[in-house]
Amino acid sequence: MKRYKGSCHCQAIQFEVRAAEDVTVHECNCSMCHMCGFLHLIVPKSQFQLIAGEENLTTYTFNTGVAKHLFCKTCGIKPFYIPRSNPDGYSINVRCLESTSLQDFTIEPFDGQNWEQHAGNLAHLSKG
Repeated sequence: MKRYKGSCHCQAIQFEVRAAEDVTVHECNCSMCHMCGFLHLIVPKSQFQLIAGEENLTTYTFNTGVAKHLFCKTCGIKPFYIPRSNPDGYSINVRCLESTSLQDFTIEPFDGQNWEQHAGNLAHLSKG
């Protein structure tokens, strides 16, 4: 496991995540992820640490309200959130990690438009 640093665009929100050096991330085609270009690295909560900016986070929920979409109040970027598929973990936007940190990753498509049929394929990712 390696530590990776990340932030929102204005760097008010800063975090660290522990993950393997070679990971698979998911590109979801749901309405939210498609619009913001989120690349998901799902990890257990124990592998995530918020370093700064808790007071700068705001939450958006929709549909079932299970997913907690966390945005920076200043720049509007969503660097991580609590996903509906893995409410016991975090989904990190790989695009918000320092550009020199995580370089080896495979992008796998995820059919979020048909979430109910495919969410079970992700459930294991937030288990320690």
